[in-house]
Amino acid sequence: MLANCGAGLPPAPASEGRVTASVDGLRLDGEKWWPAGFNAYQLSTNWAVNRGCGAMVDLPSYFDSLPPHSLTRFNAFQELATNKYTGEIDFTAMDAVFAEAEAHDQMIIPVLSAQDGACENEEFKDRQWYVGGWKTDDQDGTRLTFEDWVQTAVERWKDSPVVAAWELVGEPDPGECVNGNCDWWVRTCPTDAAQVLRDFMEEAGAEIKSIAPDHLITAGLIGGGQCGTGGDDYQYVSESDNVDFVQYHDYGADGIALPGDQWNGLARRIDQAEAAGKPLVVAEIGELAGSCKTLPARASSIGQKITGQRAAGTAGALLWAFVPDPRPNECTMDVGVEDPLFPLMAGFNTVG
Repeated sequence: MLANCGAGLPPAPASEGRVTASVDGLRLDGEKWWPAGFNAYQLSTNWAVNRGCGAMVDLPSYFDSLPPHSLTRFNAFQELATNKYTGEIDFTAMDAVFAEAEAHDQMIIPVLSAQDGACENEEFKDRQWYVGGWKTDDQDGTRLTFEDWVQTAVERWKDSPVVAAWELVGEPDPGECVNGNCDWWVRTCPTDAAQVLRDFMEEAGAEIKSIAPDHLITAGLIGGGQCGTGGDDYQYVSESDNVDFVQYHDYGADGIALPGDQWNGLARRIDQAEAAGKPLVVAEIGELAGSCKTLPARASSIGQKITGQRAAGTAGALLWAFVPDPRPNECTMDVGVEDPLFPLMAGFNTVG
């Protein structure tokens, strides 16, 4: 006979989503996962509905070109869920991205906004935006506040099985513009920048977790010493309870596995992520090709880079950037479907 059913038993374990994170890396469906894939920022572009962000992508063909369970990071901005004719929220284009990812069982990171306002209002997000503007700035009443957009987007796709993580802002930087000039070499960095950014991650991240507690959140940090995340501040922001894994963005160091210096280089970021108990994904790796380098030469260089980064302890790699209309006769970072980087990344992407 069972008396006092449940008395003295430990609490049931918290539920987990498909993707989990620990200092040892990422897991997918309980299996060790080292994701490799692409930034494909244009996926939500649909010229029949929104004003777009680049060219339109054949979604079935793109997701079908990837190996099982690879990872794609894309723009899930409010502007791309806004009908350009009516000004009303219209999920047609973004719903299609989620639907195709689900149909092909491909994992995605929706990025909810960009630091520089690209493909939205084109306005730099300064310290004041991170302090509270994200809750009040509604672009003259024509759009949702960022807080409302976060709640709307996460509520809509909270049950999607293909969300690897949500990203609040791509490449956050709570600097201050000078006389309206927001160029990086003009901006100033307030003394409380790290605290401002961590507070934002805590509060905005908590809103995501309240709606989709089984989904992860990634901090889209560049990692190269930017305002709020330079030196020791990178680890301080990474330690937020609402950051599940962190990022590093790697440009201008072709063939070098661990670019940067002792203060803000990738080697230090890997150590800091480990100290914070978080995995680190090199979420943007960009290298020029086309008229300035052959595609096979670029693939070889990137292959050497990722091999070294993986050996050093990174938890995944994403290339910048897939486009449906690569320009082979120009010096660009374009990656088309026929690029040798596709089979290269397929070889790095592993589950189990």
